[in-house]
Order: sequence, then structure tokens, then C-alpha cells
Amino acid sequence: MPDSIRDLRQRRTALGAQAQAIMDSARTAGRPMTGEEEQSFDRLLDERDQVDGTITRAERLREDDRTAAERDAEDGHTGTRAPQAEQQEAAFRGYLSGGRASLTPEQARALVMGSDPEGGFLVAPQQFVAQLIQSIDDAVDIRRLATVQQITQAESLGVPTLDTDLGDAEWTSEVATGSQDDSLRFGKRELRPNPLAKRALISRTLMRRATISPEALVRERLAQKFAVSAEKGYMTGDGNKKPLGLFTASADGIPTSRDVSTGAATGFTGDGLIDAKYALKSAYHKKAQWLFHRDGIKLIRKLRDDSGGAGVGNYIWQAGLSADRPDTILDLPYLVNEFVPNTFTTGQYVGMLGDFSYYWIADALALEVQRLVELYAETNKIGFIGRLETDGMPVKPEAFIRLKTA
Repeated sequence: MPDSIRDLRQRRTALGAQAQAIMDSARTAGRPMTGEEEQSFDRLLDERDQVDGTITRAERLREDDRTAAERDAEDGHTGTRAPQAEQQEAAFRGYLSGGRASLTPEQARALVMGSDPEGGFLVAPQQFVAQLIQSIDDAVDIRRLATVQQITQAESLGVPTLDTDLGDAEWTSEVATGSQDDSLRFGKRELRPNPLAKRALISRTLMRRATISPEALVRERLAQKFAVSAEKGYMTGDGNKKPLGLFTASADGIPTSRDVSTGAATGFTGDGLIDAKYALKSAYHKKAQWLFHRDGIKLIRKLRDDSGGAGVGNYIWQAGLSADRPDTILDLPYLVNEFVPNTFTTGQYVGMLGDFSYYWIADALALEVQRLVELYAETNKIGFIGRLETDGMPVKPEAFIRLKTA
């Protein structure tokens, strides 16, 4: 597996270099890309995106395999397969090749474990299940980049703010002390964790018979769904019993004074992105990242600046040409997130540039999953309740620039 992932990364780098070569060829000739070049360029980037997805899935599968091996070692498993598992695998292979009619009565009994839509699919042979996992999860980036605070003994978290600073120091004489300045003012941002909850039920029979752990699967899916709900709040929440989002204009978060026009009513212009980059103080550039939906990145990939005249300047987007170098937009890395607004009509938020460590998250309760054994005993089921208490908000407006269509 490591060799395979290494090969995929090399393939990704090679595709980026080919796309970059097409860009460079057009720029050197002082012209836009031809229609044929654009088709080749789009094909290379589509293939590169597919390789990115394959790398992500391969890394996840490798981690799952490592976790399973460690669990087997802890349980003292020897790797010897039970006769029932072998019979079940033979039945499953027969079903795939010849359908249910080709199965003997014994194979049919080995294959069928209750209602398929409610869990029987989980009872397929283990080798098959390891490959048939799920659709790829949407990325949840903000929590990874944000500053996370734990609240243990209070109801809320107060974040001190410097609302008005002192003026600059003055040049003066040896014995003078400078003019009096009483403009220093402090304020406070308050984060008050709000509860999230979800309940799931699962059959006790399935818990007993499945070849993978339904309980572990439920816990993993609860964690992912809680992360998605929180991420949506961090992006677009209105602050009313939920986080205050990055794309919600508010005097308590990021005000409209931090908005910069994209330069177009239905997309972006090179000048608009350049204006956004330099509206952010250079001190934030070291940790700053762009944030867009994939539809936004699709529009940006072929944008040029105007350094070479109309349509022949440098490309805004640049492919990372080594495994440790990310793709960049105007020399700054970017994130692609499914929860960024992507309605490209007049006056809509469609992207952001910022140092996301200045988005603060306060947790009063980390994700907790409670197992309900007796409550659903009459229906032969076990319940799981997930709970999380969290809040979030931008605490420093000047660390962010929000992009808005013209």
C-alpha cells in the first residue's frame, strides 16, 4: 500500500506539471489558451482531482487496516477463519456470479441475515466489506484550523478584545513624557456552547451476527454527522443558538467592512482576487489560506492577471509541482469545502481569505455517545444518543477578507 500511495502522489505531481506546461506555453506565446489547450488543461485537472480522491481513500483504507490489525492483536486473534465465515464467503461469491437461484439451501441461509436495507448488507464476507465502505465524506476543515477552547466550570467563554488601541508613540525630549492618550478601550466576545444531539437505533441481532462492528460504525457515523453540522454552523450559522459563521455579516463577527468585490457578478476576476489578497495585512499572509467551494475553484483555475495585457497575463492559480507543495492562488494555499456558499449571482458571498486560527471554538462537552440497552428491549434494539455542546465565532475581523460578487 505505501508504494501504491507513493505512485499516486507522483502521478498527481506529473499531472500538475503537464497542466502547468500548457499554461506556460500560452503565456510565453503571449496569447490565451486555444480551445484544444483548454480541453487538455481541463482533462488533466479532472484526472488530477480523481487522483487526489484516490489518495485520500487509499490513506483511509490503510489506516482502517492498521486499526483492524491492532484490534485483532489485542483480542488475541490468530488469523484462522471460522467454517461459518468460509461458508458465508462461498455463498456470497455464488450469489455474485449466479444470483440467488444458484445457491443451495445451506448457502442461502449463510447469506441471508435479516433485512438487507436495515443491516443485512453488513454481513457480507469481510474481504468484500473492507472495500465497500461508503461515499467519501465531505471535508470538515475549520475545526482543524481554528483555536479550540474547552469550558469546564463556566457557562460561557469570554474573549477579551482590544476595541480601540493607543496612538503611536511620539518623538519627544529627554524629560518629557508625551501627550496623554486615554483612547484605550477593551471589549469582550462571548462564546456560549449550544447543544447538538442525534439518536440512532440498531438491531441486537445485527450487533451479534455482523462481520463488522455495527456499534463502531454507528459511533463513526455519529461523529461525522456531528462534524458536518458543526462545520455548517462555522460557515453560515447566524449565531442564534448555533455558531456565528464566517460567511454571516455581523458586528459580533466579521462586519461588511471586510467585504471585497470579486469584480464580477457571476464569478471572479484576477483583479478582484488581487484586491482581496492585499486588503489583508501582510502580517496575516504567513498563515492565511483561501477558502472556496469547488465550483469557485473551477472558475478561478483559468483566470489571469493583467500583467501581459488583456487575456495574456499570468495565471492566478498555480499547481503545486512537488508532493510537499500545495496548489496556490496568488502564491497562497487554498481549501476546498463543500459548505462554502456557491451561488454565483449578484451580491452573494462566494469565498474568503483569512487566518482561521482567529476563528475560536468553545466546547463544553466533547462528542459523547451514550448506549441505551434497556430502553428499546421490547423491540430487540439498542439505542445510541450522541451529544455535543459547542459554539464558535470569528474573534478578530481584520484577520479575514470575505469575497462578494459584484
